[in-house]
Amino acid sequence: QVQLVESGGGLVQAGGSLRLSCVASGSISSINTMRWYRQAPGKQRELVAAMTSGGSTNYADSVKGRFAMSRDNAKITVYLQMNSLKPEDTAVYYCNLILVPSTRNYPGNYWGQGTQVTVSS
Repeated sequence: QVQLVESGGGLVQAGGSLRLSCVASGSISSINTMRWYRQAPGKQRELVAAMTSGGSTNYADSVKGRFAMSRDNAKITVYLQMNSLKPEDTAVYYCNLILVPSTRNYPGNYWGQGTQVTVSS
């Protein structure tokens, strides 16, 4: 089975940094799209950052210049480096991968369990 495990969340002061990790395990043929979402209490889930299989990235306007996605293909891990954190960044952050499991020849949509990020003022 394919599983995504997120880590790296926590409590930080405004202006601080966190690095979120999303580790994909199981039999995976390829990863097509990598995304980070977040959901704050009482708010809709929003797309924060996305990366294509070719490495191109896009970011929500609210995090541009502060957040950066990266990946380690050897470790099958996706990262979200978050700098200059603000209280409004407080949310549960979710990793979302569109990938092709080795047991099939078409992609599926997979989600991590979420990791809490809390930024204090």
